Amino acid sequence: MNEITTTIRMMLVTLLVCCVAYPAVIWGFAQTVTPHTANGSMIRVDGRIVGSSQIAQDFSQPRYFWPRPSAVDYAADAAGGSNLSPTNPKLTARAERIIARYGVTADNPMPAELVSASGSGMDPHITPAAARYQLERVAQTRGLSTARAQELIGAHTEQQWTAALGGQPVVNVLRLNLALDAASENGNG
Repeated sequence: MNEITTTIRMMLVTLLVCCVAYPAVIWGFAQTVTPHTANGSMIRVDGRIVGSSQIAQDFSQPRYFWPRPSAVDYAADAAGGSNLSPTNPKLTARAERIIARYGVTADNPMPAELVSASGSGMDPHITPAAARYQLERVAQTRGLSTARAQELIGAHTEQQWTAALGGQPVVNVLRLNLALDAASENGNG
């Protein structure tokens, strides 16, 4: 009987440490050090949550910059790669659809990232080169000057925290598209 009581006590202590104390310490630390990130990096417009700066969204209208393709159709609850072989016909068919959508020609090759999904399928960033590749379409559709669209790309280009390790500048697609909407609403196009 003494062994059962000891076992129950050890189980309760383990549950309290692993399921209450540890998560509470980590939550408190995150809320203190990086509260915006700890709460999902939510972006609000007029008090309404429109997305997260860390999760890609599907923008398919020509008036928006498009993100990288997603193997999980931008479903954050299903993040992951496709696990398809590079020679899989499904990947080839998807690439051909994307290339046709962008109107790629031999004289106008597109950045590879716009045709290939990220490992998570949820990468919210594209490179400035990928944004510039879409610049003409977005500017023309919105009635923006290409110079103004280029300014918005420059204003929303940020250096990744991995810059010391060779990280490249990136553009957050959601933030850039929100800036486009704001510029159009304010007549700054």
